Amino acid sequence: MTATHVPGLPVIEDGQLISTNPATGEVAGRVPAADEKTVAAAVERAHEAAIWWQSLGYEGRKLRLLRWRTLLVQRIEELAQLTHLESGKPITDGILEVTAAVEHLDWAARNAKRVLGPRRVRTRLLVAEHSGHLEYQPFGVVGVIGPWNYPIVTPVGPISGALAAGNAVVLKPSEYTPVVGQWLVDSFAEVVPEQPVLQAVHGLGDVGAALCRSGVGKIAFTGSTATGKKVMAACAENLVPVVIEAGGKDALIVDEDADVTAAAEAAVWGAMTNAGQTCIGIERVYAVAPVYDRFVEAVVEKAGKLRTGEEIGPITMPKQLDIIRDHIEDALAKGGRAVLGGAEAVQAPYVSPTVLVDVPETSSEIREETFGPTLTITKVRDADEAVRKANDTPYGLGGAVFGKKNAIRIARRLRSGMVAVNGTLTFVGMGNLPFGGVGESGFGRIHGEDGLREFARSKAITVRRAKSLLPAMTFERTPAQVNQIVRALRLLYGRKP
Repeated sequence: MTATHVPGLPVIEDGQLISTNPATGEVAGRVPAADEKTVAAAVERAHEAAIWWQSLGYEGRKLRLLRWRTLLVQRIEELAQLTHLESGKPITDGILEVTAAVEHLDWAARNAKRVLGPRRVRTRLLVAEHSGHLEYQPFGVVGVIGPWNYPIVTPVGPISGALAAGNAVVLKPSEYTPVVGQWLVDSFAEVVPEQPVLQAVHGLGDVGAALCRSGVGKIAFTGSTATGKKVMAACAENLVPVVIEAGGKDALIVDEDADVTAAAEAAVWGAMTNAGQTCIGIERVYAVAPVYDRFVEAVVEKAGKLRTGEEIGPITMPKQLDIIRDHIEDALAKGGRAVLGGAEAVQAPYVSPTVLVDVPETSSEIREETFGPTLTITKVRDADEAVRKANDTPYGLGGAVFGKKNAIRIARRLRSGMVAVNGTLTFVGMGNLPFGGVGESGFGRIHGEDGLREFARSKAITVRRAKSLLPAMTFERTPAQVNQIVRALRLLYGRKP
């Protein structure tokens, strides 16, 4: 590395993408940089590999995916250490990330046949002489564009669903964490050496754009809303379907009967884990008046114990530091108060935990995704006001509610794809639950049954099983037969419910 290189900022030199630690500048590794031809060649290989992969059937794929799962468990410390080296996040956070990835991989492998396998469905009156059948067929090749903040669990979600459904996968890891992405691909090749079922292509945004235009059957993207829109535009050129998991501005509601201590602990975790670089992280809290003061005091006490360089890792993207600082300064300039941290908390490459109160709704700290270890806490009259304010955002990814009597009812009213009740971020740990958002947070789902179905096309098949008693779909039908159909309809459906 030369003196001109910024720690953590990816660079391409001599055909290689060089990844460095954002805190120390230490080189985490080098991977070959791809171009449009490289991407096209990888996708072509993937199409061939997909034929073989599909021929294994659900059970054959399940066996191999579970072997990969076991390998990840056996090397969990190695992968966590590599994630720490490349992104700067604490090793313990890396271990938790691998743990969640293993959960999703295990669930997808074990449930793909049940969810996607061929089945017979009940017939209907108009074609009663036919039986109905439903099956799900893979797209062939799925492109996965992964993020840097969770370079293990986030791409493994769509990768595991796509592979379990019978697709080959070409992964474009974030240019900030390419070494972790390559490690995942290499480890999979150890248990599936026969064909390049999972490949990686590395580079900057142009490589992601090339993947969108390469002839893949579907793209699964995780990243910012702005980049997600660019991905959609590139995919639209060839009507390539997409799953978009974009940004968030998630809120936590603390109701009057909440366990305040538990709520504060969960809020600090939800806001500060991974140095706040979490798409489903808690960035806003709306606490009802009777518990507000106690909640703020508890949050400040717990967050104040966290130390940068230990529990709080560095900000992975250097340019994010300016965004975090700008948001804090905007909140303070518009009348907000820092009860912990403040603008001086931004000391590259770290940001100390910052808690803000009395922040106006017009502030960027309330309106825009901050992606740092900051938290705004707003006093509200009641849960109704909390819901209104929580939903007053174009985003809609996750959220949380603390309370007893009305917590689940409040959770249902939040405009988001996921909500944790009396916890934060917990839904990401359940492989059988879908993950995704609404609005500017994207659409489509990964994880769970919905996530598996994202990576296969539904196909309907009807099979004649008898002669038509009430022939409808033929020019050979008679007026008498049409009258019989009308009488049958009136008999079955003509009465008011």
